[in-house]
Amino acid sequence: MNRLSFHIQAEASHSRARATRFTTLHGDVITPVFMPVGTQATVKGMTAPDLEDVGAQVLLANTYHLLLRPGPEVFERFGGIHRLMKWQRSVLTDSGGFQIFSLPHTRRMTENGAEFKSYVDGRLILLSPERSIAMQRAIGSDIMMVLDECVPSTSDRSIAKAAVELTNRWALRSLAARGDSPQAMFAIIQGACYQDLRRASADFLTQHPFDGFAIGGLAVGESKAEREDFTELSAELMPKNLPRYLMGVGTPLDLLEAVHRGVDMFDCILPTAHAQQGTAFTWNGLLRLRRTVYKFSDEALDPNCKCRTCCHYSRAYLHHLVKAKEGLGWRLIAYHNLWFYKQLTNVMRAAILDDSFAELHRVRRETLALIDGDNPPVHPKVNRPRQIPLSRGRYEVHIDNQQIARIREVESGESMHPSGHPDEEARSLYVVQSLLETLLSEPRNEPLVVWDVGLGAAHNVMATIRCAESLAAKGALQRPLRIVSFEHDLDPIKLALSHIRKFQHLRHPAPHHIAANGSWTAKDAQIVWVLRSGDFLHEMQTADTPDIIYYDPFSFKTNGSLWTVDCFRSLYSYANVKGATLVTYSTSTAVRAALLAAGFHVARGHGVGGREESTIAFGSKPRSHPAPLLDRSWLERWERSSVRQEKIAASLRTHPQFCTTVMHSPSSNH
Repeated sequence: MNRLSFHIQAEASHSRARATRFTTLHGDVITPVFMPVGTQATVKGMTAPDLEDVGAQVLLANTYHLLLRPGPEVFERFGGIHRLMKWQRSVLTDSGGFQIFSLPHTRRMTENGAEFKSYVDGRLILLSPERSIAMQRAIGSDIMMVLDECVPSTSDRSIAKAAVELTNRWALRSLAARGDSPQAMFAIIQGACYQDLRRASADFLTQHPFDGFAIGGLAVGESKAEREDFTELSAELMPKNLPRYLMGVGTPLDLLEAVHRGVDMFDCILPTAHAQQGTAFTWNGLLRLRRTVYKFSDEALDPNCKCRTCCHYSRAYLHHLVKAKEGLGWRLIAYHNLWFYKQLTNVMRAAILDDSFAELHRVRRETLALIDGDNPPVHPKVNRPRQIPLSRGRYEVHIDNQQIARIREVESGESMHPSGHPDEEARSLYVVQSLLETLLSEPRNEPLVVWDVGLGAAHNVMATIRCAESLAAKGALQRPLRIVSFEHDLDPIKLALSHIRKFQHLRHPAPHHIAANGSWTAKDAQIVWVLRSGDFLHEMQTADTPDIIYYDPFSFKTNGSLWTVDCFRSLYSYANVKGATLVTYSTSTAVRAALLAAGFHVARGHGVGGREESTIAFGSKPRSHPAPLLDRSWLERWERSSVRQEKIAASLRTHPQFCTTVMHSPSSNH
């Protein structure tokens, strides 16, 4: 018998996000749901009416702390936590496992339970599964958690395995201790960062009649990428027809990513803990109100927020309260933060219900990651922390007079994407001109293969991924996408990743995986990105045959071997299989002549960022494309030019491109 009457109301396309509803002893709960942390039967600084006002549906209280003070006798006298704190909605109680984890030097673990000294009166206390559940029954929570052993996510395998096995045994003892209580009970999947241990934990626990399952042992030492990967793995292992709870997480961005991976419930102290530090969460990321930049700001904390803090108080006033260490300041910020978390879950739920969550996830994962709008401080600190180096190997970060960051090769002085904004150049020059969106919208099972020659700081690839993700969010991605990047030196992308606030296009899991592991696969496996590190002419021999080629290495001055006729002939032998489209920024007469001599058909592409033109080349079977082919007038100019080479002259003169009978696109040239 499940005690929560759980059911799924909607599931998002191109995501594992879901909207659900369940019923506790104190009413309905709709998900995604964030549970404010009321460790000691109070959410710091908030009254019960405050919590009702911000829309809290479930509060989290802690068995460990409430066992020590006020103790089970008080709850038994008052008939439970709801009457004691005047809270009429649902309560979930943690078992105390995490607090045991937090006391490594003052507790002893045995099969019976965790033995520790009370911080209230020094008594030696044994917290067993039976005692934890007895306390939770006295508290009268709507959802109880089994007692578990939480270990750091970076623990040795032997330690993590022992913790899983002990947690499993304690879970069964907790279930037996519940007896006939109408309170629901969740089991906790452990396993640190070991996939097989997570699977073993889930396989065991899901065989027993728990009312929901939690993901434990994360946000305790692992990286953000590991947390997201193991959240997704654990959620996949949980029954679909029961609630999924990620314990102790996290920031608004963490919630967005976890909902995307199929999680329903969350708790975290951050909304109130950050408020005490003068930090607020907004739709444009974190605001650190201690900063002097807010001293004269008459703007609301978040102009898009309707909470009473934002409706009545300015950033300047909140800055003053924080600097003066007035309790009202962090209370007002805490109220706003909890309101914001509720609005975030509301927005996510609405997007799941109308099946627009994938697009919401794509857009909001960037804005929620911002800090102070990524604006530099007005008054730099006197004692600054050590600065991250602005150079790596042969490359440096260069900030131009428009405050645009680029990666520059020091010796040659050449910058990557030097014209206009790099993101716009990547999109307009490569994504648009390759007709990527059109090709991805054509229903085909065979992946569309894009060769990215010259990974650099990954502007071209990220523009490609965002194009595909945008199509997926609209249900228009009809063909898998496979991106193959070729690069012999990873210093540019690693340098850019170390300055991610300057290179915002990298705020995505993909480039981090590429730099660390050499590959990345989207969650639905529709987008795959792999790195071929080494000499391009060697690596391309075993790469998937391309449909599109972004040809974006540095110029002849820096990478001379990649702009020769011999190189293009080798490239043509692979590109010609599918009649691939090649796009490059170079408009050099010598480069265009080399492409023609190699066999390509060559057209004028549009310009971007101050450039008048770019170059587009096709295999021997050119597909329909609006770009105009070079005509005989170009050939005549080449004949008169200083870069003319006699050894390729014959191949250019007899090239089928210059016979009007094979012209496939407008012949006018400008």
